[in-house]
Amino acid sequence: MAFSHTNKRGVTYFLHARSTTTKTGKTQTLYFFAKEKKAGVQEVVPPGYKVSETANGLPVLKKA
Repeated sequence: MAFSHTNKRGVTYFLHARSTTTKTGKTQTLYFFAKEKKAGVQEVVPPGYKVSETANGLPVLKKA
């Protein structure tokens, strides 16, 4: 079951993660929300993060 968040406007978003390699060679995980389930959908919010909304209603992850 994918983690979903319904914003104040009633639109449902799903949490995704993608791992990338930086120019220095480090691996970095990027978290983002999308309206559709795609590759990299996450089951839970990563530890140490919480879901918040912008003024426009877009969900974002913030460090707790």
